[in-house]
Amino acid sequence: MDTVAEFLTRIRNAGLAKHEKVDVPSSNMRVGIASILQKNGYIRSFKIARDGKQGMMRVYLRYNPKGDPIIRKIVRESTPGLRKYLAAKAIPNVRDGDGVAVLSTSKGIMTGEEAKEQKLGGELLFRIW
Repeated sequence: MDTVAEFLTRIRNAGLAKHEKVDVPSSNMRVGIASILQKNGYIRSFKIARDGKQGMMRVYLRYNPKGDPIIRKIVRESTPGLRKYLAAKAIPNVRDGDGVAVLSTSKGIMTGEEAKEQKLGGELLFRIW
């Protein structure tokens, strides 16, 4: 099962349905992705509720003044069946800087720009704008 794709799909669907928040099972990968999305302004915030097991993460979505979701498109790049690894020089510039590429590197989850600055390559998880 592709947990990253499932997480992104839940966020995308909640935004299209105009929900204020969405609950997803928590994991370190999802927390890393949510912190990147929050830092880049795609979500308002997220909270983690520990329940002695896996825990749940509540993600609060952002909308523009017209009520449209801030997240216009999410494109999953690397899948469990076909991993996509890139060197630091090959990291794409998403929509001329309007979007963000998210990578899983040896130093954790980070944006494409952060990975380029640190000269790190990694697995290209998804692009968002």
